[in-house]
Amino acid sequence: MTNDRGEEIDQDAAPAADAYRPGYELVAERILLLIAEAGFRPGDRMPTENELAARLGTSRSMVREAVKILSAIGRVRAQKGRGLYVADDEGMLGSSRWGGFFLPTDLDHVYMLFEFRRIQETAASRLAAIHATPAELRAIEAAVEMCRQGQVTGEAALFDRGDEEFHLAVAAASHNQFLVAAVREARLLQRQSNIIGMHGAVGGHAAEAVEEHAAILKAVRDGDAESAAQATATHLDNTLDDYRHQIQRRVFG
Repeated sequence: MTNDRGEEIDQDAAPAADAYRPGYELVAERILLLIAEAGFRPGDRMPTENELAARLGTSRSMVREAVKILSAIGRVRAQKGRGLYVADDEGMLGSSRWGGFFLPTDLDHVYMLFEFRRIQETAASRLAAIHATPAELRAIEAAVEMCRQGQVTGEAALFDRGDEEFHLAVAAASHNQFLVAAVREARLLQRQSNIIGMHGAVGGHAAEAVEEHAAILKAVRDGDAESAAQATATHLDNTLDDYRHQIQRRVFG
């Protein structure tokens, strides 16, 4: 028996992790690989949906769904009547300067991304405790409360918005524009892994995350740089643990 890639399938073997993922996720990942292997640059025209379907051995409808996902996360740009193009808004981490495309479904890449976030955001929190102005502290506090409201009401979009604003507000309070840019880029990649790899799922860490945000805010407000850095490291470690649990639940049920 063969799969839609023309590969032989051992029916007696344990199911692979890919078997638990929607087909358009697999196709989206394969399109990213095709872009990287073909050496396409931002702005380059890509094969048509029909050509992609033929090359990948899948249906045009599956390619269309994959393209929607890749468009949503800023990897592909679809121009009506003109075709598909590699998006030119990859940022410093998504381009060839980083050494290749970030693959949102590659768990090794995701874990490396968390390591990178831990380094940059602990540094940003430490500096924020030294440099934060009253206005910046109010912005961080407002983001904490937005997250709390989203968690209490179960509004995932509100929680996500608060989470985004919290991390960017802490970075802004560092008064280091390179850290601000790095935090923004890393969080963009994090959203990509959530959209493709986790299907937009919300983990079970939300309630704890709100309290962890509050602990970071308190340390920054108190001017305690080391406590701010440690609270941030704890928060990101716990977020990664939640991500791992979500992946295990998805793969093993």
